[in-house]
Amino acid sequence: MSHSIHENIKLIQSEIGNRELVVVSKYRSLPELQNVYDSGHRHFGENRVQELVEKYTALPKDINWHVIGHLQTNKVKFIAPFVHLIHSVDSLKLLKAINKEAAKADRVIPFLFQIHIAQEESKYGLTAAELAFILTTNEYKLLTNVKCKGLMGMATNTQNEQQVAGEFDALKSLYDAHATQNDFDTLSMGMSGDYAIAVSRGSTMIRVGSKIFL
Repeated sequence: MSHSIHENIKLIQSEIGNRELVVVSKYRSLPELQNVYDSGHRHFGENRVQELVEKYTALPKDINWHVIGHLQTNKVKFIAPFVHLIHSVDSLKLLKAINKEAAKADRVIPFLFQIHIAQEESKYGLTAAELAFILTTNEYKLLTNVKCKGLMGMATNTQNEQQVAGEFDALKSLYDAHATQNDFDTLSMGMSGDYAIAVSRGSTMIRVGSKIFL
């Protein structure tokens, strides 16, 4: 098992070049994640706060933990002391909660705004107009314990590669429209089934789980 995990990580990293690979740890056992760690990898992504805290407690402390799932305001306090990057900020209310807990932890927490690009109502995220509005508000500008690094989005779960590419193109265009003025450097898009398309469309960070734990 450990050999295949190491080889899968190596293969994906060779495919994506200098983009950041976040290994999705959802539902994975501690021995599996230790194998990822032993391969030299340090960026792990978790969907659920409870699982994230349990894994953070049990695994080495130099892992960079990413929150990649929907985050509730009442769960922020559990991850604020150590989280490396929150990918899923989809409201000003959530961002204010993160800022509040970051201040308590004496930290500035990096985050990404999640943008809704899929043709699926079940996925979370801001519209382009909502993002533009938040970025111009004083409420946002006065938050001193959070730092936006860029955008994240999830494409529609479909075999239609043209549709997926179009959704990633739309997210890249939105990123480009705001990147310079807001000092963005991270565009998180692409998962196990579509990361090759995401990379070709300008992604700087991909989130992969199932292709690593085959």
